[in-house]
Amino acid sequence: MFPRLWIGLMGRQFLFILRRSALASSAGLSLLQKGFVDAARSFVRLHDIALPSQCALCGNLSHRVLCTGCDEQYWNQARTRCFICALPMSVFAGPGEDRSRAQSRCKLCITEPPHFDATIALADYRAPLDTLALELKFQARLAGADEFARQLQATFEDSNVAAPDIVAPVPLSRKRLRTRGYNQAWSIGKPLARRLGAHADATLIERTRNTAPQAKLDLDTRRHNVGDAFRVLRDVRGKHVGIVDDVMTSGATLDALARTLKTAGARRVTNFVALRTPQD
Repeated sequence: MFPRLWIGLMGRQFLFILRRSALASSAGLSLLQKGFVDAARSFVRLHDIALPSQCALCGNLSHRVLCTGCDEQYWNQARTRCFICALPMSVFAGPGEDRSRAQSRCKLCITEPPHFDATIALADYRAPLDTLALELKFQARLAGADEFARQLQATFEDSNVAAPDIVAPVPLSRKRLRTRGYNQAWSIGKPLARRLGAHADATLIERTRNTAPQAKLDLDTRRHNVGDAFRVLRDVRGKHVGIVDDVMTSGATLDALARTLKTAGARRVTNFVALRTPQD
């Protein structure tokens, strides 16, 4: 048991160190560094396939991030969400009902519609699923990103949302990217784009300034904080852009991004978020 755990942890730590060191320079990945990163990622995947690991939530042996029991229990919330912002609504879908049959909108999206057109969210941001997002964001547990991408594809296919032309992550500032070493939203977005058959673009949008963390700000301050923080770097005229993030709280960041994209000519903006905070 200990050799298996040691191999897996060393492989993941090796991958994390390489990615962090590569992104610390403005030049990004060199060909040699990219080769090492790809090799480390392949090593971790082979390890996970060949030797059972532990379920990220319950600790049972599993070849996937979540065991079958947790996968069935936590990814199948029978909830009706606002089609626009994905906030849970009071109407619950019964067994066998098609939850994508209607484009329900919450009161706020009716009275003050945001700039984005739709949001796909997997589940509420609550225990124990919040563990996956926190470990992805702060501990470089990148396997969680693949799990989020897999589930987002399944949720998308069960919806009536049109497929995006381009998939891009919520960008980090250069300072935060250097500190963290990776963008957790891109870790989800890249495999999601591949699953959706869309073009993936990690640098479609640039964060032009280092904004304060949104978590402890009220809604008005959040909107002001990110109001002019983004710039589109490539032509998006007439395109349907999918924006990916790990957690959606107030939606202020995603609204600012959508406004920037629409101003640049984007036809439609759809959010793909792993977890949604039930209420701000």
